[in-house]
Amino acid sequence: MAQTKLIILDRDGVINRDSPEFIKSPDEWIAIEGSMEAIAQLNQAGYTVVVATNQSGISRKLFDMETLNAIHHKMHTAAQHAGASIDAVFFCPHAADFNCDCRKPKPGMMRAIAERYNVDLKGVPVVGDSLRDLQAGFIAGCAPHLVLTGKGEATMAAGGLPPGSLVHLNLATMVEHLLQVETV
Repeated sequence: MAQTKLIILDRDGVINRDSPEFIKSPDEWIAIEGSMEAIAQLNQAGYTVVVATNQSGISRKLFDMETLNAIHHKMHTAAQHAGASIDAVFFCPHAADFNCDCRKPKPGMMRAIAERYNVDLKGVPVVGDSLRDLQAGFIAGCAPHLVLTGKGEATMAAGGLPPGSLVHLNLATMVEHLLQVETV
């Protein structure tokens, strides 16, 4: 397999503010301060940025595919305004009771990303604010990074993070750490 510099980001709570009522419209999608600039830094360092997100609001009928596409259009536009690019968005539309392989914490979405980009995920950074984000990445061989935005503080307090998980204040500090480690 060819190796691409790849990073996998969760969406809600990592790139944008999270909500216990779900992000159901473009108006509710609000970038976390510094997240778009962090993605631009990743791009400048040669990273392909991919989003992997559970979106059970679709199966719960809280929003439809057209609305999800509009939300992602707003995210891509915000990235472009910051000089950033998100290469792809992978999502699981299923509720937890569907028992699919694509819903995090299962690794199906990660494996689909590996297949699409023809990469081995060993050591690929996966960034999330919930345990299931880190678990899905860890099972697939990724290096787990928890951010304390979104559900991150509660996730940290609950414990049980996968071995080797690193903890960062937010996406911007995670990227700063990643790029510093690369130069050492």
